[in-house]
Order: sequence, then structure tokens, then C-alpha cells
Amino acid sequence: MSVLVDTCGWIEWLTEGELVESFKPYMLQPGELVLPTAIQFELYKWLKREIGEVEALDAIALGDSSTIIPLTTSISLLAADLALAHQLSFADAIIYATAQHENVELITSDDHFKGLSGVIYFPKIS
Repeated sequence: MSVLVDTCGWIEWLTEGELVESFKPYMLQPGELVLPTAIQFELYKWLKREIGEVEALDAIALGDSSTIIPLTTSISLLAADLALAHQLSFADAIIYATAQHENVELITSDDHFKGLSGVIYFPKIS
């Protein structure tokens, strides 16, 4: 069963953060991951800033066996509707819309998605 792991889940898994065990089952099956280009952007930017370019590129390469979903007009319009309905930021709306468009669950610890349909939410420990 395919899922979309939000940027925070990728970061938790790659940095062995406090929620690594929550995200681990999803990350161990990269062929089952739906990966929007918006997450590639966020992940690369965060990792390059926090760790370095080589590590950021290595992390992006981990997603190569995932299903990469580019931003399309239909996803953009759905994202705009979802942003208005749920007061989501641009990036969050694109990510949520991609999950909805692809009919997969969004796995996250981002509070902005808490309580939304189709979301598996892991609360932060600290």
C-alpha cells in the first residue's frame, strides 16, 4: 500500500530523530512511497542547510525508487482549494493535495495536518 511521508518524516528517519520508530515502517519500503517534488525541494533545502550538499544529494537519491509526483495543474488547483478550506501554507497544501490526488495516506508529525482526512499523525514527543 503506497503512502506519502511528509518532509518531517524523512528528516526524522534520516537524522534518527525522536519519532524515527514511528516513521521507520513506511521508510523501509521506498518503492511504496509517493514522493512529491515539493518534498524533494523541502528536504534538499533543509539537509543542505543543516548537514551539507553531498548528504542532501544522497538523501534525494534515496527517493529514486519512489513514485515521484510532479506539481501539475490539477494538483495545484486542488491544493488551492485545500489551502482555503484548511488554512494550509503553500507547501503544506501541495503535499496534502498530492496525497489526496494520488489517493494515499499522508504520514506526518506536522501539526498543520492534525485531524485532516487521510492523515496518519504522530505527535511530537518533546
